[in-house]
Amino acid sequence: MNHYDEIRTRHEITIIESVAENLRKRDFEAMVLNSNDAVRQYIESEIQPDQTVGFGGSVTVRELGLDTLLRGRGNTVFDHWDANLSPEERLSTRRRQLDADCFITGSNAITRDGRIVNIDGIGNRVAAMIFGPRRVIAIVGANKIARDLDDAIWRIKNIASPRNSMRLSMDTPCARTGACVECSSRSSVCRVTTIIDYRPSETKFTVILLPVPLGF
Repeated sequence: MNHYDEIRTRHEITIIESVAENLRKRDFEAMVLNSNDAVRQYIESEIQPDQTVGFGGSVTVRELGLDTLLRGRGNTVFDHWDANLSPEERLSTRRRQLDADCFITGSNAITRDGRIVNIDGIGNRVAAMIFGPRRVIAIVGANKIARDLDDAIWRIKNIASPRNSMRLSMDTPCARTGACVECSSRSSVCRVTTIIDYRPSETKFTVILLPVPLGF
């Protein structure tokens, strides 16, 4: 790592350590890990082989290879991204995620004062983050940190949603132009907006922050 990269990393760590502290004030468990390998090691140590695991629709989870890691060691995994599932099986899998021992996901944005902001098309991901699974683990790269709620919503609608629409081959204005036009398209991925101000009272909720970009 050269001197300039070191400064960039120090800056990112300074920001996310502040965000982690603000998350703790909101009753979340929050930690800063410095590498993808550290996240994988943490997940392996925290989730027992006999526990069921649900995965949100998260590019972050797939970039980290957590689906492959846990499935490979024998965990029962509820993953609606499984290409072998029929549409009916995908819907059933989304429902089973709500009763998993642990739900692992990313987040579209986290504000600097520690609020977790997401926008969904179906709503299964945000539903599972709020209530159902015994534990939620959200893994968030430094690229998801927003100044405030307005910045978080802007980021989701103009960065995360266009990219996810492209990933899903959706015929939406943002997939064509790269920016939100507040459309009412039937295929829009922006249908449910959630702001988690404090840890949901019946859910153990851990947020892992990294000083690297992850996901959309």
